[in-house]
Amino acid sequence: MRARPERACPRRTVGSSGRSETGTGAPPQDCRLVRRGRPRSGELVRRLARALLLAVPLLAAPAARLAAQQNPAQELEASKRRLEEIRAERDQLQQQRTRLQGQVHDVNDELNNLERQKESTQRIVNEIERQIGGLAGQLDRASAELILAEDNLAERKAILARRLVDIYKRGALYAFQVLLAAESFGDLLTRYKYLYLTSRQDKALVQDVEKLRNRVVAQRNDILRVRGELDRRRQEREAEYEHYGELAAERARRLSALRRSAQATEQKLSDLQRDEARLTDVLAALERARRGSRGARGGLPVPGSITTADIGKLDWPVDGKIVYRFGRDTLPSGGIIRWNGIGIAAPEGTPVKAVEAGRVRLVGQFGTYGLTILLEHGNGYYSVYAHLQSTAVKLNDPVVKGQVIGAVGGANSDYGPHLHFEIRGENQIALDPADWLRRVARRN
Repeated sequence: MRARPERACPRRTVGSSGRSETGTGAPPQDCRLVRRGRPRSGELVRRLARALLLAVPLLAAPAARLAAQQNPAQELEASKRRLEEIRAERDQLQQQRTRLQGQVHDVNDELNNLERQKESTQRIVNEIERQIGGLAGQLDRASAELILAEDNLAERKAILARRLVDIYKRGALYAFQVLLAAESFGDLLTRYKYLYLTSRQDKALVQDVEKLRNRVVAQRNDILRVRGELDRRRQEREAEYEHYGELAAERARRLSALRRSAQATEQKLSDLQRDEARLTDVLAALERARRGSRGARGGLPVPGSITTADIGKLDWPVDGKIVYRFGRDTLPSGGIIRWNGIGIAAPEGTPVKAVEAGRVRLVGQFGTYGLTILLEHGNGYYSVYAHLQSTAVKLNDPVVKGQVIGAVGGANSDYGPHLHFEIRGENQIALDPADWLRRVARRN
């Protein structure tokens, strides 16, 4: 048997005009029926099923939205880390190129360095493009969420406005009228519950409006932040494009300079080979003259002559690092050359000393050798001191071991100030000076 419904608002009465009225002036639309007793079990199951069906999508939607927001954020952070690693790699390449420019190096090394910097810059641009795409996606999602929040806020504000109008029309004494019109204690409790629930609903409505307003402000600030970061990424991309163009132009300039210097290098190598042949001819003529004069004197050797016993014992003509070694080498301009001696770097004007006693057989300019001194040490051995700034001896002067014979020059050469030093043996064969000089320290 069904329970009799109880009214949750004032009962209707018939006024003098014959119309139905409420005892307290409460609007009819605010009335509702509250059933006593429990609902049927079937109806309860159906209500629970509908509640679950409605709750699952509501609970799943925020989780999916949170996952969708976390994945782009994680990808953006990973892209930032990769970008920092690539920039660190490019910084190392730039430092390496700076070191190359400050020392003798192969042109191909610098060209390879520039090419690797170009590749790093291209990878940086790709990462920035990926970040721009991610930020653009964030901006689209934030804009869509902002529109939805603004729509919800407008809807809630409209509901709140209607509620405020209703409250205003009812007047400040509406609650007292409803309570005072109660016909019994149970009716009073029902009316009080109705007023309490209505008040709580109005308060929740105000809180919803405030939350939505704060959400809209936060999303607008988020959009501004994303737009600012997006603009910065685009500026970085433009700067990287410009840097890429500078690297490409620099590499093109280096290639162009290399091509222009190829002919000059070839001419320089040709001149060097010609001067080496001239020096060999001079040495051959001196050797023929030495042998002739030795025969006329009865075979007396020249004092202080160099022998194979001096290997690894000769003093260095000047202290410094070896900038090029005996044998095949690559010039800074890219040409291939075979050195008949070694280059010893030293400050311009550093005194040059004779490695052994002998006699000056050549002093003066000698083609690509520059200002040169040639010492004869007897037994077919000669020492050559080239790229000098000045000389302190004259032709046919006797020289003792360790005597200053000139000063280091070569400031305008590819290797900067240095001494070119050679040792020639019998039959004018070029010997490796590093084998003959004293090993007092490691020289590179």
